[in-house]
Amino acid sequence: MSQPPEEESARPLRDVDLRAAERGVWLVKVPKYLSEKWKRASGKGEVGKLKIISTKIPGAQPEVTFSMNEAQAQVQVPGRGTATPKEHKFKLTGVGNQNLVVFSENKGEGTTAAEITERIAIEGKVIQRAECQPVVDKSYMQLKKRHVEDSNKPKREIKQITGVVTTYKPVSNHAANIEHEKKIKEGGKRIRDERDVVTNKLFEIFEKHQYYNIQDLVRLTNQPVHPSHYFGGRGRQPLGGGIFAAFPF
Repeated sequence: MSQPPEEESARPLRDVDLRAAERGVWLVKVPKYLSEKWKRASGKGEVGKLKIISTKIPGAQPEVTFSMNEAQAQVQVPGRGTATPKEHKFKLTGVGNQNLVVFSENKGEGTTAAEITERIAIEGKVIQRAECQPVVDKSYMQLKKRHVEDSNKPKREIKQITGVVTTYKPVSNHAANIEHEKKIKEGGKRIRDERDVVTNKLFEIFEKHQYYNIQDLVRLTNQPVHPSHYFGGRGRQPLGGGIFAAFPF
């Protein structure tokens, strides 16, 4: 059985600020473009105005509207432009039997561990849920049009090339092939000698050194060698160290 983690390795316990635990808050779902504009807000001014109009009809929900501030509406969001709806309406829904609260977690400023300790607090109890929806107007239709165009835009596009791209120009013959052909022409075609002549050359070669690779033997004897002769070819001559070179006779 595994041992329980030591108390020192566990996350230290912290106090939770409960001063605002009884405060009622609304949990509102907002459009993505609206949340992106709020993230870019300076935090010092207002982002809009909320208007709640109650009704005298029993059991009816109040009418809630939200108007975005003009300065906030002009905030640039990458890929979305500035044409975003300013007027919004709230669709209210109840919380049912759910018990929802809002937490906040902030880090203090400082250099020591005590100064940068995270502050955890309960900001309030959710008493109303709502969904923020834009009012259908000209700016909303422009937003939906741009969204449809972006979704239908292909991920890969075909671009017409007007100039000649030399980077991808095919090569008719590579430099390695040209050098190989040049060596063949300079060396000439190898002519197969008689068996006794080749044997004498091999004995003379191995009198100088004990080990040779097959490329050196081909160069020194100037004899043609086919790749298939490396495996079970006839007339195999043993080289030093158990290496065989194949010379057809």
